[in-house]
Amino acid sequence: MLGKDLTSLAKAQGHECLLTDLDVDITDEKAVTLFLENNKPDRIVNCAAYTAVDLAETETALNYKVNAIGPQVLGKCAAQKKVPLLHISTDYVLNGNPPAPLNPEDEYHPVNAYGKAKMEGERFLLESGASVWIIRTAWLYGINGKNFVKTMLSLMNTKEKLSVVNDQFGNPTWTVDLARAILTVLQSGSHFGIYHFTGEGITTWCDFALKIQELGLQEGLLSKKIPIEGVLSSQFKTAAVRPSWSALSKEKIKSTFSIQVPKWEDSLASYIQLEKEHAGK
Repeated sequence: MLGKDLTSLAKAQGHECLLTDLDVDITDEKAVTLFLENNKPDRIVNCAAYTAVDLAETETALNYKVNAIGPQVLGKCAAQKKVPLLHISTDYVLNGNPPAPLNPEDEYHPVNAYGKAKMEGERFLLESGASVWIIRTAWLYGINGKNFVKTMLSLMNTKEKLSVVNDQFGNPTWTVDLARAILTVLQSGSHFGIYHFTGEGITTWCDFALKIQELGLQEGLLSKKIPIEGVLSSQFKTAAVRPSWSALSKEKIKSTFSIQVPKWEDSLASYIQLEKEHAGK
Protein backbone atom coordinates (compact mmCIF):
# COMPACT_ATOMS: atom_id res chain seq x y z
CA MET A 1 0.00 0.00 0.00
CA LEU A 2 2.71 2.48 0.98
CA GLY A 3 5.35 1.06 -1.35
CA LYS A 4 3.23 1.53 -4.46
CA ASP A 5 2.36 5.15 -3.68
CA LEU A 6 5.98 5.89 -2.79
CA THR A 7 7.20 4.33 -6.04
CA SER A 8 4.71 6.31 -8.15
CA LEU A 9 5.69 9.61 -6.55
CA ALA A 10 9.42 8.86 -6.70
CA LYS A 11 9.27 7.99 -10.39
CA ALA A 12 7.22 11.12 -11.08
CA GLN A 13 10.04 13.12 -9.48
CA GLY A 14 12.60 11.46 -11.74
CA HIS A 15 14.06 8.92 -9.32
CA GLU A 16 15.00 5.41 -10.38
CA CYS A 17 13.39 2.83 -8.10
CA LEU A 18 14.69 -0.69 -7.54
CA LEU A 19 11.69 -2.59 -6.24
CA THR A 20 11.89 -5.74 -4.17
CA ASP A 21 9.24 -7.91 -2.60
CA LEU A 22 9.42 -11.68 -2.33
CA ASP A 23 12.58 -11.68 -4.44
CA VAL A 24 14.70 -10.28 -1.57
CA ASP A 25 14.22 -11.70 1.93
CA ILE A 26 15.12 -8.85 4.29
CA THR A 27 15.89 -11.37 7.04
CA ASP A 28 18.58 -13.03 4.86
CA GLU A 29 21.88 -11.14 5.16
CA LYS A 30 23.39 -12.80 2.09
CA ALA A 31 20.39 -11.93 -0.08
CA VAL A 32 20.36 -8.30 1.07
CA THR A 33 24.14 -7.95 0.63
CA LEU A 34 23.99 -9.43 -2.87
CA PHE A 35 21.17 -7.07 -3.86
CA LEU A 36 23.08 -4.03 -2.61
CA GLU A 37 26.29 -5.11 -4.34
CA ASN A 38 24.52 -5.75 -7.64
CA ASN A 39 22.38 -2.61 -7.68
CA LYS A 40 24.31 -0.05 -5.59
CA PRO A 41 21.33 2.05 -4.45
CA ASP A 42 22.04 5.41 -2.83
CA ARG A 43 19.06 5.08 -0.45
CA ILE A 44 17.17 2.15 1.08
CA VAL A 45 13.54 2.41 2.18
CA ASN A 46 12.05 -0.40 4.24
CA CYS A 47 8.28 -0.51 3.77
CA ALA A 48 8.18 -4.23 4.63
CA ALA A 49 6.40 -5.28 7.81
CA TYR A 50 4.27 -7.96 9.39
CA THR A 51 1.14 -5.95 10.20
CA ALA A 52 -1.42 -8.57 11.29
CA VAL A 53 -1.62 -7.15 14.81
CA ASP A 54 -3.95 -9.80 16.26
CA LEU A 55 -2.23 -12.75 14.58
CA ALA A 56 1.08 -11.47 15.92
CA GLU A 57 -0.02 -12.63 19.36
CA THR A 58 0.22 -16.26 18.17
CA GLU A 59 2.46 -16.02 15.08
CA THR A 60 5.19 -14.68 17.34
CA ALA A 61 8.16 -16.10 15.42
CA LEU A 62 7.09 -14.67 12.06
CA ASN A 63 6.17 -11.33 13.62
CA TYR A 64 9.58 -11.06 15.28
CA LYS A 65 11.44 -12.27 12.19
CA VAL A 66 9.96 -9.63 9.88
CA ASN A 67 9.59 -6.72 12.30
CA ALA A 68 12.79 -7.13 14.34
CA ILE A 69 15.28 -9.37 12.52
CA GLY A 70 14.51 -7.78 9.14
CA PRO A 71 15.49 -4.29 10.30
CA GLN A 72 18.51 -5.74 12.12
CA VAL A 73 19.78 -7.31 8.88
CA LEU A 74 19.03 -4.20 6.83
CA GLY A 75 20.81 -2.01 9.35
CA LYS A 76 23.91 -4.22 9.35
CA CYS A 77 24.04 -4.33 5.54
CA ALA A 78 23.36 -0.60 5.20
CA ALA A 79 26.18 0.15 7.64
CA GLN A 80 28.60 -2.08 5.75
CA LYS A 81 27.74 -0.51 2.39
CA LYS A 82 27.41 3.02 3.86
CA VAL A 83 23.92 3.48 2.39
CA PRO A 84 21.40 5.64 4.30
CA LEU A 85 18.31 3.68 5.33
CA LEU A 86 14.77 4.91 5.98
CA HIS A 87 12.61 2.57 8.03
CA ILE A 88 8.86 2.77 8.60
CA SER A 89 7.76 2.09 12.16
CA THR A 90 4.53 2.46 14.10
CA ASP A 91 2.69 4.34 16.82
CA TYR A 92 2.25 0.93 18.49
CA VAL A 93 5.73 1.18 20.03
CA LEU A 94 4.19 3.86 22.28
CA ASN A 95 1.14 4.30 24.50
CA GLY A 96 0.49 7.51 26.37
CA ASN A 97 -2.10 9.68 28.01
CA PRO A 98 -4.22 12.51 26.63
CA PRO A 99 -4.12 15.30 25.73
CA ALA A 100 -0.43 15.57 24.76
CA PRO A 101 0.63 14.08 21.39
CA LEU A 102 3.53 11.65 21.76
CA ASN A 103 7.05 12.76 20.80
CA PRO A 104 9.78 10.74 19.04
CA GLU A 105 11.89 10.92 22.20
CA ASP A 106 9.20 9.44 24.47
CA GLU A 107 9.96 6.14 26.20
CA TYR A 108 8.89 2.92 24.51
CA HIS A 109 5.63 1.49 25.82
CA PRO A 110 4.34 -1.26 23.51
CA VAL A 111 1.23 -3.08 24.72
CA ASN A 112 1.14 -5.98 22.24
CA ALA A 113 3.45 -8.42 20.46
CA TYR A 114 3.43 -6.41 17.23
CA GLY A 115 4.50 -3.24 19.02
CA LYS A 116 7.21 -5.07 20.93
CA ALA A 117 8.71 -6.54 17.76
CA LYS A 118 8.62 -3.16 16.01
CA MET A 119 10.35 -1.64 19.06
CA GLU A 120 13.12 -4.24 18.81
CA GLY A 121 13.46 -3.47 15.10
CA GLU A 122 13.98 0.20 15.93
CA ARG A 123 16.56 -0.63 18.58
CA PHE A 124 18.50 -2.90 16.24
CA LEU A 125 18.61 -0.15 13.63
CA LEU A 126 19.77 2.50 16.08
CA GLU A 127 22.54 0.16 17.25
CA SER A 128 23.59 -0.88 13.72
CA GLY A 129 25.93 2.03 13.01
CA ALA A 130 24.00 2.81 9.82
CA SER A 131 22.74 6.28 8.91
CA VAL A 132 19.07 5.74 9.72
CA TRP A 133 15.82 7.65 9.59
CA ILE A 134 12.96 5.99 11.46
CA ILE A 135 9.52 7.37 10.65
CA ARG A 136 6.70 6.21 12.88
CA THR A 137 3.25 6.41 11.37
CA ALA A 138 -0.26 5.22 12.19
CA TRP A 139 -3.72 4.26 10.93
CA LEU A 140 -2.60 3.98 7.29
CA TYR A 141 -5.02 3.84 4.38
CA GLY A 142 -4.39 3.94 0.63
CA ILE A 143 -5.75 2.87 -2.72
CA ASN A 144 -3.50 -0.19 -3.09
CA GLY A 145 -4.32 -2.34 -0.09
CA LYS A 146 -6.77 -3.45 2.59
CA ASN A 147 -7.45 -0.75 5.15
CA PHE A 148 -10.00 0.68 7.56
CA VAL A 149 -11.53 3.11 5.04
CA LYS A 150 -12.20 0.44 2.43
CA THR A 151 -13.55 -1.93 5.10
CA MET A 152 -15.91 0.73 6.46
CA LEU A 153 -17.20 1.68 3.00
CA SER A 154 -17.89 -1.99 2.27
CA LEU A 155 -19.66 -2.59 5.61
CA MET A 156 -21.69 0.61 5.30
CA ASN A 157 -23.02 -0.65 1.98
CA THR A 158 -23.99 -4.07 3.36
CA LYS A 159 -24.91 -3.61 7.05
CA GLU A 160 -27.88 -1.96 8.73
CA LYS A 161 -25.77 -0.57 11.60
CA LEU A 162 -22.18 -0.62 12.86
CA SER A 163 -20.40 -0.54 16.22
CA VAL A 164 -16.95 1.06 16.21
CA VAL A 165 -14.45 1.55 19.04
CA ASN A 166 -14.61 5.06 20.48
CA ASP A 167 -11.94 5.05 23.22
CA GLN A 168 -8.76 4.65 21.16
CA PHE A 169 -7.25 7.92 19.92
CA GLY A 170 -4.83 8.42 17.04
CA ASN A 171 -4.15 9.98 13.65
CA PRO A 172 -5.47 8.64 10.31
CA THR A 173 -2.78 8.80 7.60
CA TRP A 174 -3.08 8.68 3.81
CA THR A 175 -0.19 6.78 2.24
CA VAL A 176 0.22 9.49 -0.41
CA ASP A 177 0.92 12.11 2.28
CA LEU A 178 3.40 9.78 3.98
CA ALA A 179 5.12 9.00 0.67
CA ARG A 180 5.62 12.72 0.02
CA ALA A 181 7.16 13.15 3.46
CA ILE A 182 9.46 10.15 2.93
CA LEU A 183 10.78 11.60 -0.34
CA THR A 184 11.50 14.94 1.33
CA VAL A 185 13.46 13.21 4.09
CA LEU A 186 15.37 11.01 1.62
CA GLN A 187 16.35 13.97 -0.52
CA SER A 188 17.74 15.83 2.50
CA GLY A 189 20.41 13.17 3.03
CA SER A 190 20.82 14.42 6.60
CA HIS A 191 19.28 14.81 10.08
CA PHE A 192 19.11 11.09 10.83
CA GLY A 193 16.98 9.98 13.78
CA ILE A 194 13.42 9.15 14.84
CA TYR A 195 10.48 11.14 13.46
CA HIS A 196 6.71 10.96 13.44
CA PHE A 197 4.45 11.47 10.45
CA THR A 198 0.67 11.06 10.43
CA GLY A 199 -2.30 13.12 9.35
CA GLU A 200 -2.80 16.29 11.37
CA GLY A 201 -5.47 16.14 14.05
CA ILE A 202 -6.61 13.55 16.58
CA THR A 203 -9.69 11.35 16.35
CA THR A 204 -11.14 8.00 17.40
CA TRP A 205 -11.94 5.02 15.20
CA CYS A 206 -15.66 5.79 15.59
CA ASP A 207 -15.33 9.43 14.59
CA PHE A 208 -13.07 8.33 11.72
CA ALA A 209 -15.87 5.99 10.58
CA LEU A 210 -18.46 8.77 10.85
CA LYS A 211 -16.31 11.00 8.62
CA ILE A 212 -15.89 8.16 6.12
CA GLN A 213 -19.67 7.79 5.99
CA GLU A 214 -20.20 11.54 5.55
CA LEU A 215 -17.73 11.74 2.65
CA GLY A 216 -18.88 8.43 1.16
CA LEU A 217 -22.46 9.71 1.02
CA GLN A 218 -21.28 13.03 -0.39
CA GLU A 219 -19.35 11.34 -3.21
CA GLY A 220 -22.02 8.75 -3.99
CA LEU A 221 -20.00 5.74 -2.79
CA LEU A 222 -22.72 4.99 -0.22
CA SER A 223 -26.42 4.73 -1.00
CA LYS A 224 -27.82 5.26 2.49
CA LYS A 225 -26.87 6.47 5.96
CA ILE A 226 -26.74 3.85 8.72
CA PRO A 227 -26.38 4.23 12.51
CA ILE A 228 -22.80 4.05 13.78
CA GLU A 229 -22.50 3.41 17.51
CA GLY A 230 -19.38 4.15 19.52
CA VAL A 231 -18.39 1.34 21.87
CA LEU A 232 -15.65 0.77 24.44
CA SER A 233 -12.70 -1.36 23.37
CA SER A 234 -13.50 -3.63 26.34
CA GLN A 235 -16.75 -4.50 24.54
CA PHE A 236 -14.89 -5.31 21.31
CA LYS A 237 -12.61 -8.20 22.16
CA THR A 238 -9.48 -8.66 20.04
CA ALA A 239 -6.47 -10.93 20.52
CA ALA A 240 -4.11 -7.95 20.80
CA VAL A 241 -4.52 -4.98 23.11
CA ARG A 242 -4.38 -1.64 21.28
CA PRO A 243 -2.88 1.59 22.63
CA SER A 244 -5.61 3.83 24.04
CA TRP A 245 -3.63 7.00 23.21
CA SER A 246 -1.14 6.94 20.35
CA ALA A 247 -1.62 10.37 18.81
CA LEU A 248 1.77 11.43 17.42
CA SER A 249 3.39 14.86 17.44
CA LYS A 250 4.76 15.95 14.04
CA GLU A 251 6.61 19.04 15.29
CA LYS A 252 10.07 17.50 14.84
CA ILE A 253 9.59 16.41 11.23
CA LYS A 254 7.87 19.71 10.35
CA SER A 255 10.63 21.88 11.77
CA THR A 256 13.55 19.73 10.60
CA PHE A 257 12.48 19.16 6.99
CA SER A 258 9.95 21.99 6.44
CA ILE A 259 7.24 19.40 5.80
CA GLN A 260 3.60 20.45 5.63
CA VAL A 261 1.22 18.00 7.31
CA PRO A 262 -2.35 18.02 5.89
CA LYS A 263 -5.37 17.70 8.17
CA TRP A 264 -6.56 14.11 8.21
CA GLU A 265 -10.06 15.15 7.16
CA ASP A 266 -8.75 16.92 4.03
CA SER A 267 -6.61 13.93 3.04
CA LEU A 268 -9.52 11.56 3.60
CA ALA A 269 -11.66 13.69 1.29
CA SER A 270 -8.98 13.46 -1.42
CA TYR A 271 -8.73 9.71 -0.94
CA ILE A 272 -12.52 9.20 -1.10
CA GLN A 273 -12.55 11.09 -4.42
CA LEU A 274 -9.83 8.71 -5.65
CA GLU A 275 -11.96 5.73 -4.56
CA LYS A 276 -14.85 7.23 -6.51
CA GLU A 277 -12.70 7.51 -9.64
CA HIS A 278 -11.62 3.89 -9.30
CA ALA A 279 -15.20 2.75 -8.73
CA GLY A 280 -16.19 4.48 -11.97
CA LYS A 281 -13.62 2.64 -14.08
